[in-house]
Amino acid sequence: MLDVCLLGTGGMMPLPYRWLTSLMVRYNGKSILIDCGEGTQIAMKEKGWSPKPIDVICFTHYHADHISGLPGMLLTMGNAERTEPLLLVGPKGLTRVVSALRVIAPELPFEIEFMELTDQEERIDFDGFRLEAFRVNHNVVCYGYNIVVERAGKFQLEKAQALAIDRKYWGRLQKGETVEIEGNTYTPEMVLGSKRKGLKVTYCTDTRPTESIVRNAQEADLFICEGMYGESDKKQKAKEYKHMTFYEAAELAKKAKVSQMWLTHFSPSLIRAEDYMDAVRKIFPRSVAGKDGKTIELMFEEE
Repeated sequence: MLDVCLLGTGGMMPLPYRWLTSLMVRYNGKSILIDCGEGTQIAMKEKGWSPKPIDVICFTHYHADHISGLPGMLLTMGNAERTEPLLLVGPKGLTRVVSALRVIAPELPFEIEFMELTDQEERIDFDGFRLEAFRVNHNVVCYGYNIVVERAGKFQLEKAQALAIDRKYWGRLQKGETVEIEGNTYTPEMVLGSKRKGLKVTYCTDTRPTESIVRNAQEADLFICEGMYGESDKKQKAKEYKHMTFYEAAELAKKAKVSQMWLTHFSPSLIRAEDYMDAVRKIFPRSVAGKDGKTIELMFEEE
């Protein structure tokens, strides 16, 4: 199960009724935060979630509305007596940008580790899930992210018994480990069935439509995509500033065959996103105008 919360849905500046765009995902005791603009801590508090257990913070790019909340977030983590290392992931320049921001948060009781993205697509594996980063098209270097949980096949009892594998090794094989017993090597594939459908969340914002988004979002269970403008006369402005309209995002969702799409990163001038959704749903019916605090629990398919 993946817990997904869209903490804020605003672009450019926080508003009294809309925090800046940020996403938090929780899986199997681990937490991932993507983007951390001004007000992210407050949005998290309103949701009732804690920043202390965050394992990874990813940044799409380094415009202020996506990273200016980081110093305060780090200080809050430190005040919560966090001691575990924190991994930060983002485009090239991450170490320099964060070091500059830490002038106002110089002393922390935990180590910060940096992973700078330089390739068009990169993959980072963790225990039980992985992050996939892919370049998009903004006026600065910017990445979208997938959070992917793969699901191994079912444990095949008869296969384990036929191979005379001691029961005490079954759990390790189920977790994907290879075990050696008295000179014999046993791999998970020897006792597991075919892979089952996992879970996938795709997040991208501050970009024009790109082929990389369609390819990386393929069949995502949840596609969270920027919709800077809902007004039909704002397409030229979206092109000029390297953003997207609601309708362009819907076309991407349709091409990528995702299960559902949430729009986010709304322009401050856009008051009621829902007013434009009927036209959006004509393109991609399973479209939703995101709201601060919107949450979903994504579950594995029943068999």
